[in-house]
Order: sequence, then structure tokens, then C-alpha cells
Amino acid sequence: MVTVGVLHLPSRLLSLHHRIASSSSSSRPQAAPPLSGSSGVAKVVLKKGKTQLFKDGSPMVYSGAVDRIIGKPPPQTGDVVIVADGTENPIGWGLYNSVSMFCVRLMQLQHESTRDPSCALNIEKLLQTRITQAVQLRNNLGLPSPNTNAYRLVNSEGDRLSGLIVDVFGDIAVVASSAAWLEKYRNHVEACLRSIHGINHINWRPSLDVLKEDGFDISCLKQTQLSSAPLPDRSMVVENGISYAISLEGQKTGFYTDQRENRHFISTISAGKRVLDLCCYSGGFALNAAKGGATSVLGIDSSLPALELARENLILNHMDPGKVVFFKQDSTEFMKGVLSREETWDMIILDPPKLAPRKKVLHNAAGMYRNLNSLAMRLTSSGGMLMTCSCSGAMTQSGKFLGILQSAAAMAGRKITVVREAGAASDHPLDPSYPQGQYLSNILLRVL
Repeated sequence: MVTVGVLHLPSRLLSLHHRIASSSSSSRPQAAPPLSGSSGVAKVVLKKGKTQLFKDGSPMVYSGAVDRIIGKPPPQTGDVVIVADGTENPIGWGLYNSVSMFCVRLMQLQHESTRDPSCALNIEKLLQTRITQAVQLRNNLGLPSPNTNAYRLVNSEGDRLSGLIVDVFGDIAVVASSAAWLEKYRNHVEACLRSIHGINHINWRPSLDVLKEDGFDISCLKQTQLSSAPLPDRSMVVENGISYAISLEGQKTGFYTDQRENRHFISTISAGKRVLDLCCYSGGFALNAAKGGATSVLGIDSSLPALELARENLILNHMDPGKVVFFKQDSTEFMKGVLSREETWDMIILDPPKLAPRKKVLHNAAGMYRNLNSLAMRLTSSGGMLMTCSCSGAMTQSGKFLGILQSAAAMAGRKITVVREAGAASDHPLDPSYPQGQYLSNILLRVL
């Protein structure tokens, strides 16, 4: 932190300073703050006492914080608006939504607009600037690299572009759009992505349920894909030196880049161990365990398309199919079945799908997490490791996951200690003023 002090000038110098300043100000017009004199831009005025949260950087202005809207005609969804305090002094600008519970997504604060007026009230310029900054951050993290060309390029609020997710798989950028404003400015987003070296194809995948909640009429969605050539059904990528075939029609954007660093960690602690990978999807954890020297690896998933990818990935990496096996079954049913045979594993990975998509189902989800983890602990050999995950934002943000794991251990008659806590990979930056962006919990337990 830099401390700024006050310089006390001698009186004769102070007088000279005032004369120079006065002369300068009279000969040169003073620039107005970028947002103050904006004509034709609607103004969203906040209620008294609701301003500080957004001055501090929270990007989502909820409708309950809004006192009034000044502007004729009233703004439409996707329009640029100024957000102001109760005295109508600007605190920033953003993109309006007439239907969503989030009335405005703040894009730039007043002090940022003053510092960089080229982006003030200019969404096209802001998109270009923010996406360029996102590329620079990934380059600083060593992405892409010869060993990894699957990574997250834009992470919504963490990259100051609320609602925009972009994952890169080789030369393909997969866009997950979850905000109405993105559909309005889709062409500008695509133009920015096309300008990035190495990206030759764009696969735009709207998150339909979220867009509906944001008030977007999904019948208006563009159906065309912007690409120099038709997109293949599958793409080949490399992560941590392991090759993967991914389905561009698969879950989310097609591949879970958020677990990359956690998968790599598994490869460093799996030598000589029997490993069970539950809810294995396309085999990411299982293949890392095999690469790390596991004596045997078993992957379980209920999705046949996911297991077909996993088996294809096994072949791609020239791994022994006798040592790495994938089996189709519901993970809960599988665990109940092997319990009767008293079979155990040295290391278990449990990465279930999102069980708590909303806070209102958190109580029920807690019971499901407890039961799943209790079963997994009973299958872990004494002193063995359980890497357990939750990708439910409601669960992670509640802070209750560790307590649920302790309860699961008591249910299983086991004792646990926490060895490691992690979240999403470093290419998934978070905005601390928007903790709702944190969703992934990854906890490594020693089970005694």
C-alpha cells in the first residue's frame, strides 16, 4: 500500500503555486468528469442508504436498491445507463435490464471512467479492453502452453464482464452467455474473440434457463455459428500433458476447466494407490491418477456418452485398459453394492453434479452430500484420502460444506482431518465484491 502524504509549502512558494494554478486554469478549460455531462443517457438513481455497496464495487444493482429512473423514453434491456446516488451524482455506468431482478450490471465506476475516459459509456470499447486484459492475465498464468490448451479465458464478474463465460479448447472459443445484454452485443463479443491469436472458431452456447430468468426472449436467439469452417462434434485438447477428446455438445462448455489444478494435484499423490473416481465424467481425475502411477483406477459414471469419452481418452493417452477401467452405474448404487463386499480404496475422488442450484434447496442438498460422502468414507481405507467436491454455489457460499463432511464422518463411524482446501483453477478469477461468484469447493480429507 502506498501512503500519500500532504506536502506543506513555504508561504512564498504557496503564493507562487496559487498564481501559477490560477493562470493555468484561466488559460485551459477544465475537463468535466466523463459521466457528469452525458446527455441522452438514462440515469438510474439509487435509494438513500443503498449506494455504498455499489461504490465499493458490487457489480449487480438489484431492483430493490433503485429509487427512480430518469430518462425519456425509458431505457430498454441492454441499454447503457448511468447509476447515480440519491443526489443524482454518478457512481458509475452499466447495462440496464427492465425485467431481471438485477436492474443494472455495473461495468465501470466513476473513478475508473475518469481514469480511462475512452471506455466511458462505450460498451464496444469496454468489451475490447476487458477481453484484452483477460488474455493478458491468462498469458501471465502461462496459458495456453504446450502442455495445456484448454482453459477459461473470461470468467464473468472475475473479469469484469458479468454474465460472460468463455472457455478455450485449442483453437475453439466456447461462449456461455447467461445475460440478456450479451445477446444484444453478441457481434461485438465475437469480433473481440476473433481478433485473438489462435482462435479460429466460436461456439456460442446460450444458457437458456438463466437467460429466461434475465428476461430474454430465447426465440430471438441467433442460430448461426460464427466459424471459418463447420465445427466438429469433438475437439482434441491437452491439459497438464494429458490428451482429451471433448464433446462440444457436452455438459457446460464441454469440459470442466475449473478442476485442472486439482486434477494435477491428484497425479502427484496417486503413486502406488488403488483409486476410485466417482462421477468421473470424461475421466479427468482417473487419467491423472493413472499418469501419477496408481496401481489401478476405476471410474464410475451414470452417463454413457461421458464414459465413451473417458474410454476414448484412455486410448488417446496409450494407457493400459487393464489398469484403468470405466463402468456405467449410479455412484450411490455402486457404493452400496461394494460395501457388501467390504472392498476399499486408498484414494477416492467424489465430484458429483450440482446438487444445490438454489438456496431454497440447500437443506435437501445437504442431506444428499452427507449421504454420498458417508458412503465414500466407508469405502476409503484407514489412513486413505478422499477428495470431495461441491460445485454448488449455494453450498460453497453457505460455508456449511465442512460441517456436512464432519457429520458424514460421524454417520460412517470414521474420523477425518482436512489435508487441503481448494477451489477453481487460477484462470477463474473472483471479484471479492461479488462473493456469489465463488462456487467450487474441493477438499482433500484423510479418513481414519
